[in-house]
Formats: sequence, structure tokens, C-alpha cells
Amino acid sequence: MKRIQEDIKNRTFHPVYLLYGEERYLVRLYRDKLKNAVLDGGDEMNYSNFQGSGTDLSAVREISDTLPFFQDYRIIVLEDTKLFKSANDFVEYLPSMPDTTILVFAEKEVDKRNKLYKYVQKNGLAVEMSAMGTAETKKFVAVKLRDNGKKIRENTAEYFLEQVGGSLNNIENELEKLIAYTYGREEITKEDIDAICNVLVTGQIFKMLDAIASGKKQEVMRLYHDLLELKESPMSILYLLTRHFNILLQVKTSSGGLSKQEMAKKIGIPPFAVGKYQVQSKHFTKDRLKEMITLCTDTEFDFKRGRLSDQIGVETLLIQCM
Repeated sequence: MKRIQEDIKNRTFHPVYLLYGEERYLVRLYRDKLKNAVLDGGDEMNYSNFQGSGTDLSAVREISDTLPFFQDYRIIVLEDTKLFKSANDFVEYLPSMPDTTILVFAEKEVDKRNKLYKYVQKNGLAVEMSAMGTAETKKFVAVKLRDNGKKIRENTAEYFLEQVGGSLNNIENELEKLIAYTYGREEITKEDIDAICNVLVTGQIFKMLDAIASGKKQEVMRLYHDLLELKESPMSILYLLTRHFNILLQVKTSSGGLSKQEMAKKIGIPPFAVGKYQVQSKHFTKDRLKEMITLCTDTEFDFKRGRLSDQIGVETLLIQCM
């Protein structure tokens, strides 16, 4: 991403860019940054966009061979074409592409053995947009709020991420709501977050597990019924509990040499959530977590066999976990 920023600053563009990865917000962000930088304030006469696996590559080549009008460059953005996941001959065209044309691919997935990927890696710039680490995500929150005349304490920012989490796109949407909600006031508080933000169900599951670890049966049941009132089905709650226990077990058994970023990628959770899972895993032994996972699978089996209702089944499971 730093290399893209340098290209934009110096206006020394690579002929082809590939932006891909799990953090779709960053893919879109740098796609648009490149587009705006290449057009350099001009209109979109020199901009073309193609989307989907059915993209007409002959049309792409025809536009690519056309010189830009009254500008230094022409930019073509190709999105979700799946050209980096399948065999194709588009790579054979690229060496003859005019120097005035810049291609930007925005893809969800790539195969690094693909000939087109190897060409871009050698002759252009291939950038994987991975989930940001905790520090980077908190900085993203702070900068977004600062640009809108707002401030947030570090512990409040951590609380915000724990509650809303997920992708940067979701985080940005929740920040926009907070900015509007606190109009006329500078500091964002925990009370603001509780009042206006859509709390992820996983946040409620965290609280439920904390209550289980503390033996607070009434609190566990209150949180469970809160989820039911939010229209979460008992089956989806069971799925989330099973997933949560599995994550805790993986965190508990992971090598101590892994960084939070590496652990997040291995387990499939946001980097900023790793610390909280690590803290919570200390309340349970490996054997207890395995027992809880078994209880979850047994409960699901009983649902499917019609031996008990789903709502009562999850309530019984939660009591057994305490």
C-alpha cells in the first residue's frame, strides 16, 4: 500500500495493478485512489470499468489501445473478473499495451500460480489487502473521527471495536452514526456507543462467556434472552457458541511464538479481537473447552432428532456449561 501511495505522490504509475484480499474496504479505497490520481482532476472520458467473469476482453483491449484524450493516461478498472483464478490468454496482450494505459484489477481471490498473477507481480504491482492489525484499526478510527472534529479515548476505541468489529466497511458505517449522533459534542463515549451502534452478536457471546466463567447464571440467561429479542434464532446462537468455543480452544493451543496478526489469519478472526480471546481463554481449561464443544454438537444432534425444542435446548446447554 505504501508503494501505491508513492506512485500516486510521484505520478509514476505501474502499467498494471492487482488489488485483492479479504479487506474489501481497502481494495475499494485504493482502487478509487488510483483512479482519481490517474485522472488528475479530469473528467471520466479516459476511464472505463468492467465487472464480472463475463468481461469482454476484446473490448478491454480495444479501449486499452486507444490513446487518452487531453490527458497523460487512460485507466481501466476490472473488478471480480476471476481472470486470476482461471487459465486465459489475456496475459499475452499486456506486453504490447500502450504506455499511456493503466489497468487496475480489483479481485476477491487470486491463484498465485496463475500466469496473469505472475506477470503482474513481475511487471506491475500486486497488493494483498489483509485485515489491519489492532493498532492500525484504532488509528483508522481515530483519524476518521479527527477528520470530523471528534475525539475518542484509546480504551473507548477498543470498546467500540469489540462491540461493532467486523470489516472496515462496517466500522466506518458505525462511525458515521456516532458522528451524527454526537453532533455539537467533541468526545465519543462508551454511552454513545451503547446508545447508537449495532452491536455484533459476537459481542454478546463474549459477555455470555464471561458470565459463564464467573458463574453468573442470571446474567447468562438475560444475555441469551436479549439475543432472542433481537430476533436471533436459537440455532444461530448455538452456531455462534460452537464457533466461539472452537476459537477459544485454538487460541489456547496456538504456539506462543505467533504474533496477533499471524494468529488472527490462522484462526480467521480480526487481529484486534485476538487479545480479548486470549484473556477469555484463560478462564477455561483445554479439556473444559472440548467438553463445551461436545455439548454443543450433542445439542444440535438432539434438535435434529426432535428430542427437545431449540430454545430450551440452548438454555440447557448454557446451564451445563457453567
